[in-house]
Amino acid sequence: MDIDQIRTFLSVSANGSFLEAANRLYVTQSTVSTRIQRLEAYLGVTLFVRNRSGATLTLPGRRFLRHAKSLLLTLDQARHDIGLPSRYRASITIGARIALWEALLPEWIGVIRQQVPDISIRSDIGFEEDLMRGLIEGTMDIGMMYTPQHSPGLQVEHLFDETLLLLTTHPEKPWPNDDYIYVDWGPGFYAQHSNSYPNVERPAQVVNIGWLAIQLILSNGGSCFLPIRIAESLIKAQKLFPVPDSPQFKLPAYMVSPRDSDSVILQQVLDNLRSLAALERYKNYLDR
Repeated sequence: MDIDQIRTFLSVSANGSFLEAANRLYVTQSTVSTRIQRLEAYLGVTLFVRNRSGATLTLPGRRFLRHAKSLLLTLDQARHDIGLPSRYRASITIGARIALWEALLPEWIGVIRQQVPDISIRSDIGFEEDLMRGLIEGTMDIGMMYTPQHSPGLQVEHLFDETLLLLTTHPEKPWPNDDYIYVDWGPGFYAQHSNSYPNVERPAQVVNIGWLAIQLILSNGGSCFLPIRIAESLIKAQKLFPVPDSPQFKLPAYMVSPRDSDSVILQQVLDNLRSLAALERYKNYLDR
């Protein structure tokens, strides 16, 4: 059994498909099959049931899943910790959606570095799918996102609620118009948007991150929904303006982490993040 076999097992488990796991790992499907077969031979059990719809874990496979995550995490932590300077006790990997990194998480990371100066922090940007895969595979310690999935062994905690506001570069123009950009903030936003604007046609422009919408409307003019937290400086600079009488939508942000981790360092960082999130909720309450 080697680390590639463990990574492959976790990827097939997370994606439910040998083909998708091969695409994610940038190897051939036959390589994935060979690795799983060798792992099954080593363990003496069948780990997956293969069918036309993909691959599902057997009972022994589900039992091995927890051990595989632990093995991979231990190997990765060992590789990182061995290379760490002696002044650091451990390393933590934190990933989040890019919108949460804007004007929020850099400040939070700075606070954590002050409170826990003897740890090394790796910061990553990703979409929910990438963040959840890293958490499931054990290569990420903490993920922060808007639409987390629920997975055995992971805990999902509410951090705070973003307030999405419809903003435009030209407040004198009637809305809706052809310059509107729909930002895909997830299924919750889609439901609120559809309820508030049942007759609005599909916008000519759709983007998957708010940062890209900002670049487009600042360059070409237009409107989109953005978190007030991110747009506040642009509103003050009079580069963006609220669309009159437009609704405000709620977008919850969540933190995902291992449920049963015995890492003292990880628990300390999680506690710090919970405290910072509580301050953000209090700030949002005062701004109402």
